[in-house]
Amino acid sequence: MTMPALTPGTAAPSSAPFAEPTRVVSAGWIALFAMAWLGVWMAQLTPIQLLLPAQVEQQLSATSWIDKVVAFGIISGIAGLFALIAFPLTGALSDRTTSRFGRRRPWILGGAVLFAVALVLLGVQQSLIGIGIFWSLALIGFCVLTAALTAVISDQVPVGQRGFVSGWISAPQAIGTILGVLLVVVLALSQVVGYSLVAALLVILVLPFVLRIPDVVLAKADRPPLTRIGLVSGFWISPRQFPDFGWTLTSRVLVNFGNAFGTSLLLYFLQDGLRVKDAEDVLLVLILIYMVFVVVASLFLGRLSDRLGRRKAFVFASAALQGIAALMLAFVPVLGVAMVAAGILGLGYGCFLSVDQALATQVLPDASARGKDLGIMNIATAVPQAVAPLIGAFVVAALAGFQGLFVLAAVSAILGALAVLPVRSVR
Repeated sequence: MTMPALTPGTAAPSSAPFAEPTRVVSAGWIALFAMAWLGVWMAQLTPIQLLLPAQVEQQLSATSWIDKVVAFGIISGIAGLFALIAFPLTGALSDRTTSRFGRRRPWILGGAVLFAVALVLLGVQQSLIGIGIFWSLALIGFCVLTAALTAVISDQVPVGQRGFVSGWISAPQAIGTILGVLLVVVLALSQVVGYSLVAALLVILVLPFVLRIPDVVLAKADRPPLTRIGLVSGFWISPRQFPDFGWTLTSRVLVNFGNAFGTSLLLYFLQDGLRVKDAEDVLLVLILIYMVFVVVASLFLGRLSDRLGRRKAFVFASAALQGIAALMLAFVPVLGVAMVAAGILGLGYGCFLSVDQALATQVLPDASARGKDLGIMNIATAVPQAVAPLIGAFVVAALAGFQGLFVLAAVSAILGALAVLPVRSVR
């Protein structure tokens, strides 16, 4: 397939790449942005929810769910280590890119291609080592793509629109999870075809944003200097010098760990904790409830946050809601309560995803390093998702069972809510 040529980025005064945007983005811009994220989330979450665990399970003779989760957790954890480097490194390099197509678009396109190719190759792997290698490559592509795509918000979206626009990151996450899983299950796709389908959809859905949305060109004279020492030292942002960034990052880490602890082992909770029949069907119902509330909360509460000009109260409340949902699962472990908790968890996490992303863009220390700084923020989302299954399996098997796991989820989420309170530069 021959790809259409990129159009050059929009020329601008030398200060434009670092200026705060003031022009409202259009509905068409938002539609293309949301479409790109739909492709991203289908490509990342369909493997995590369905394809990758099944692929790992095929390589294991052991029948214990703990063994399967540990193997899956190790692979996810190794991939997560690469994310620690790929997110801020890509952001830092895109901050300094002087391509005539703009700073972000080359990295968005390159990340999408790497992500898609790695997924296709992952689908044909027949060993745990091969699975680990190509899932790590896929996650690197995901990091490259999303680090640049997230930075576009700070580059082009005015502060008064960021809650709503950020909602179009989280709403496609919910829709993409369900849509990807349904496509694979309903069409009864094989492992190879399943990976290839989400890889193709990724490229198809990201390309329109890359081709249609202009990107300000950075003049070489305005490019921040790049040295090895400067690059490495830039990954450390002093919480004393920039406390609002530090508190926002801490809150994001804690809340995402809380959410991941509360959701990553739900299937095993249904099977071995509640002992329900048809656990996979019940899980799909819980996911649907959760996702409906994620979509509603991310779009409507994100926009409400914009109108009120407030972020902290929304982030605090959303994190606290997730803590309440986890406590319900811990102390009232029945199916009806689990369904109510799924809705509360989705309401809290959907609001958090949109408003916290907007908050993160408002506490960045340096306008010339937005990509790198948001890359550091993105670590706080990707790494908890990668390592939580392994930590969760250890908590359930060796320490405190499912009740202890959900108490841990609640404590993490509530501490995340408290961590946002010291932020002073944003209401």
